[in-house]
Amino acid sequence: MNSRKYRQILTALLSLIIVVVLAIAPTKPALATDYSSRNLKGVDFSGQDLTDFQFTRTDMREGNLSHANLRGVSLFGAKLMYANLEGADLTYAVIDLARLEKANLTNAILEGVLAFSARFDGAIIDGADFTDLLLNFNTQDQLCQVAKGRNRVTGRDTRETLLCDY
Repeated sequence: MNSRKYRQILTALLSLIIVVVLAIAPTKPALATDYSSRNLKGVDFSGQDLTDFQFTRTDMREGNLSHANLRGVSLFGAKLMYANLEGADLTYAVIDLARLEKANLTNAILEGVLAFSARFDGAIIDGADFTDLLLNFNTQDQLCQVAKGRNRVTGRDTRETLLCDY
């Protein structure tokens, strides 16, 4: 057998072995971290670690994000009406232009959040921590009218974190 034909056969066998090994090797499914512009109405992400995920302009109405780790997520322009965010950690998240009407933010942590044009009409904010939240003055006044409680994790008073009495 000449060396050229021998190399072709050897290359074909090695390629076949590689294909077989890759086909039977256990693999982890890739985690989708970008849910931007999707319809996730009613989705249940409760208790999950969603750190740095993207939910830009995502429809998450009536979704369950309670006790989820949402640190650093983008919820820019997201629809979160009637969403359950109880006990969620939204530290350093971006929720500007998000609609959180009637959302449950009980004991949520929103420290360092960008929420200047977010809508909170009718949201439940008992015990929420708004420390260093970037918010427009009208929305701040609106939230101060219903603010009460102390966050169970940070121990901070909701009214104090919203700077209601200053």
